[in-house]
Amino acid sequence: MLALHPPGVPLAGVDIGSNSFRLEIGALPQGRYRRIDYLKETVRLGAGLDTNGMLTEEAAQRGLACLRRFAARLAGFAPSQVRAVATQTLREARNRNAFLLRAQEALGYPIEVISGREEGRLIYAGVAHLQPSEAARLVVDIGGRSTELILAEGAAARAVESFRIGCVSLSMRFFPDGRITPEGFRAAQVAAGAEFEEALEAFAPHRWQEALGASGTVGAVSQILVAAGQGDAAIGPEGLRWCIEQCLRAGQVDALDLPGLKPDRRPVLPGGLAILYTLASHFGIRALQPAKGALRQGLIADLHERTEALRRGLPGDLRDASVAELQRRFAVDAAQADRVARVALALFDAAVPDADPDSRRELGWACALHEIGQMVSHHDHHRHSAYLLAHVDAPGFSQSQQRRVGELVLAQRGGLRKIEPQLASETFAWQVLCLRLAVIKCHARGAVDVQAIALRAHGRDASLSYTREWAAARPRTLYLLQEEAATWLRSGPLRLVLPPA
Repeated sequence: MLALHPPGVPLAGVDIGSNSFRLEIGALPQGRYRRIDYLKETVRLGAGLDTNGMLTEEAAQRGLACLRRFAARLAGFAPSQVRAVATQTLREARNRNAFLLRAQEALGYPIEVISGREEGRLIYAGVAHLQPSEAARLVVDIGGRSTELILAEGAAARAVESFRIGCVSLSMRFFPDGRITPEGFRAAQVAAGAEFEEALEAFAPHRWQEALGASGTVGAVSQILVAAGQGDAAIGPEGLRWCIEQCLRAGQVDALDLPGLKPDRRPVLPGGLAILYTLASHFGIRALQPAKGALRQGLIADLHERTEALRRGLPGDLRDASVAELQRRFAVDAAQADRVARVALALFDAAVPDADPDSRRELGWACALHEIGQMVSHHDHHRHSAYLLAHVDAPGFSQSQQRRVGELVLAQRGGLRKIEPQLASETFAWQVLCLRLAVIKCHARGAVDVQAIALRAHGRDASLSYTREWAAARPRTLYLLQEEAATWLRSGPLRLVLPPA
């Protein structure tokens, strides 16, 4: 939920990563980033995925304990001041929803699972705020279970790709029990090269002027090279070869004694080095400079931009632009989408006047995109629409929010049992009802009078009102409304009450 708070108020970004959890508290007075506090804990959540893709209880407990400590630091922060996101491990975990419920309770704030491309966009938002430049850039972020490559110029990311390979997953697979061997490095580099091969042209050296690394892996390797007198902060092939040689000499991660290497980085250093060396050789990176910004600062910058747009009454944030682009890409009937949105939002505002702004906006986005599935097939288009919304790249949206919008779109017609678990949320139930009523009212695809019907909430009763003259002139719409009332009576948490005939 977003609310208007004074400019310069502290904002918090929580990065629930595969290797580390990070909490950043910062502010952007006059648009300039200022750090207030920073907490980091090595949790190794990614190491807790078993062979069935389930997050183990041991790993879950490590994560929950960390989030409780973060919650203590965030005491007094309003929900509108905090944005928490989870990355690759929870994108993969089959039992992520169960963990997220516990995690949100421990942290005290909602947690969104974001896609790899959205993660990359937010990473660059952090870099752009802390290290602005007009130069064409390649930005690399090596996480615990994924690596993001970003091609950017100025403040905008032009291309973002995410690869399911990271320092934790590669270390576990090719350096089991901490054994460091030449064969392990060769196999790890082949595996990394296979992942990155499809991106060779898109991120080729002629497309960028400077390369930055935004991850803990890059920072750790840079510190080692500086402390060992192997050059400045930039990372190049020669420095990487030196690091790999030192690892091979040690033979075991527990025996690694490199200057500047923190103990918590030892277990994942071999995998991180294999990825870095592969990137340097495949993409012609001669000098990778550590970046000042990262995902956590990007979260704060993005949250700041959203609240500023709300404060100034601007058209909207990046999510609105993504919705408009999806309408264009899937040839949505924009006039019909607008009619449905105007009716649905008027009904929702009257029935749930105290709803938080994002609930209202989610309903608006669902109205705007409720027919994108017609590009696939007119038959059961609501199911195609929901599938597309659950899987399409939509910059600015988390996977969690995309899923909620998709669930609303799925609910626009047909029975309610398919969304029965989601209807346990009263706000969601009202969103669904308002969308369905708007679709019915606008079914003729012509001009509509938004004020012709009105909705009022009386507990769980949803009282719809309209004049007898209006109903008499529209027998088909009245029939559909009566069918809708019967549907909610059979299986809905709300009761739709129509005026007497």
